[in-house]
Amino acid sequence: MPDYLVPVEDLQAVLFDVLHAPAQLAELPAHADTDEALMRQMLDEMGKFVSGQIAPLNRIGDEVGAQWKDGAVTMAPGFRDAYQAFWQGGWAAVSAAPEDGGQGLPAVLDAALYESLSAANHGWTMAPGLLHGAYECLKHHGSDALKAEYLEKIATGEWLATMCLTEPHAGSDLGLASTKAVPQADGSYLISGTKIFISGGEHDLTDNIVHLVLAREPGAPAGPKGLSLFLVPKFYADGSRSAVACERIEEKMGLHGSPTCVMRFDEARGWIVGAPGKGLNAMFVMMNAARLHVALQGVGLLSAAWQKADAYAHERKQMRAPGAKDTSLLIDHPAMQRTLATQRAWLDAGRVLAYQTAIELDVAKHHPDAERRAQAERWCALTTPVLKSACTHQAFHGGSDCLQVFGGHGYVSEWGIEQHVRDARVAMIYEGTNEIQAIDLLVRKVLADGGTGLAALLDRVRAEAGEGPLGREAVRCADALQALTAQIVQASQGDATLPYWVADDYLRAAAIALMAWAGARIEASPAAARPGARAALDALAHWVLPEFDMRQTIIQRRLTPAQAA
Repeated sequence: MPDYLVPVEDLQAVLFDVLHAPAQLAELPAHADTDEALMRQMLDEMGKFVSGQIAPLNRIGDEVGAQWKDGAVTMAPGFRDAYQAFWQGGWAAVSAAPEDGGQGLPAVLDAALYESLSAANHGWTMAPGLLHGAYECLKHHGSDALKAEYLEKIATGEWLATMCLTEPHAGSDLGLASTKAVPQADGSYLISGTKIFISGGEHDLTDNIVHLVLAREPGAPAGPKGLSLFLVPKFYADGSRSAVACERIEEKMGLHGSPTCVMRFDEARGWIVGAPGKGLNAMFVMMNAARLHVALQGVGLLSAAWQKADAYAHERKQMRAPGAKDTSLLIDHPAMQRTLATQRAWLDAGRVLAYQTAIELDVAKHHPDAERRAQAERWCALTTPVLKSACTHQAFHGGSDCLQVFGGHGYVSEWGIEQHVRDARVAMIYEGTNEIQAIDLLVRKVLADGGTGLAALLDRVRAEAGEGPLGREAVRCADALQALTAQIVQASQGDATLPYWVADDYLRAAAIALMAWAGARIEASPAAARPGARAALDALAHWVLPEFDMRQTIIQRRLTPAQAA
């Protein structure tokens, strides 16, 4: 089937018709000059670049993949040339500050770019996917010397970066990390240890790779409080190579175009980033940025799967649809209409929620009013785990539903839909598994303040829901979620394990409530008149939102014995 085409008009409809992004950004001094004309021009050029240069490499990235030999990794044919065009064209630096070599554009344009890149070629996009997080981490926590040498190279994408957290014996529990960092007289450190699951740990896309590594100094306390963050480059300023080696790359279910590396540090010289023992504080700047990008991967991968399935359903003849006299197209069958409209509903609403969250990131940084900045920070804190979990879940499960549209043809590689399903699966795991996202939301974000922050967010949901059918449903879900939260707060006082039992269902309920809000925003906008939008809104009401009541029932059944006790 044809390569992915970026749906530029759909992205513009969300930004301009639904979210009125230029008006929101006009309140921010840093982005007051980013008007609709500039945003449209950027999206048009982005669509041409991604559709023309990145999407055609998707299949070869899957079939040839990254190749390891004697410690060196060669990327799939065409990947290096595409990456060089990417960073030299300024695409890696969309939202980085101008003083660091960036374009200084809003984060929401960067969000649109990475959604489109992930849809077009997830394997290739893994390479620049960590640049934004590495840039923010170094900008906020790096020393002046490190920033002088590395910040602009990372901001522009001339050099790529990695995030070296996981070790063979320590998966999500970073406190078990044992990589050592021995201080030297000149202020540097010698880093020794093995890190696994390192995306882009070795490749030939750029002339240098900057590794950000969690390690522990001698005598540091056990657990996460003893971890510090260090910068170790592949090559030093004098051209010598560091003692960092790629021992192998993993054979994976998907993402063959991206090398997932086992990296060995043999007394590799590096420098601390941030304060000793505060490595996780610095790293979480990178991880939080990465989590929104992973949510955007979910939106993009679902978009790619839906685009293929929708095109196939409009050209494939198969049996008679109910009420038809002759052989019909697949799209004429109610089962196919339901499948495609439901995935379109998740896609449209998920995009609205993700793009608004990207806008809130800039509001939190740049709005002149402190109260509005605090509101934006709360929005991002609560919606980021929801987005990461819900969007990646739907990319895989919804992508599988899109594969079903093809029947047996979907299971063979010729049509390309099975690659999207394979590639999507890992997004539910990395950057904090979806189960961890649920615990983060309920235990660390909602219960930590007794539900006060969530209540404020739900007040906004009610205020912006509008008067349409989906708006009323959004208000209903918001009211029910707030009442449910109060029940969990009370019941948790007598059963400390309760939140962990219901966290997954709670996150799903929160996701559905936010999807209702997003659907209501679409419903009240000119975007509701776009082709397929009305069917998607109906599907949201009929096939998506009823999940809220199911999740509420599951939680309440768990609450009953806790409250009785």
